[in-house]
Amino acid sequence: MKVLTKNTDYAIRALLALAARKGSYLSAKSIATEHDIPYQFLRRLLQEMIRHNLIVSKEGVQGGFMMQKDPDEITVTQLIEIFQGKVQVSECMFRKQICGNRANCVLRHEIMRIESVVQSEFEKVTIGKLLRDLEAANKVNPTAATIS
Repeated sequence: MKVLTKNTDYAIRALLALAARKGSYLSAKSIATEHDIPYQFLRRLLQEMIRHNLIVSKEGVQGGFMMQKDPDEITVTQLIEIFQGKVQVSECMFRKQICGNRANCVLRHEIMRIESVVQSEFEKVTIGKLLRDLEAANKVNPTAATIS
């Protein structure tokens, strides 16, 4: 069961890097290097985040990427939906097509309830909250907390 894919994980890391440098442009190369994200993979994620108005880009020597949206308004649920679709804890057949066991499936409603709870909890987690948690952890133990 994968609740978060690499796409979502890397997008969160990239947004944390950008949010930490509020109001400044940061190059994709520096984000990739600092946070151990494959560069070409990151470029695709950044383009998708531009398309969803989360970040902006600027060409040139002083260019790069910068937050467009307030980090406290970007939820993990939004990122999951952008990069992997709805929150899903099961790959049951009833998601993709009508399952022959749908009427008799004892887990179906429980799975749907659990997914709703997970989605609700992820909705409470924002990039801003994660950044504050990271900064607090760094103040307590500067070598213990990292974005990745």
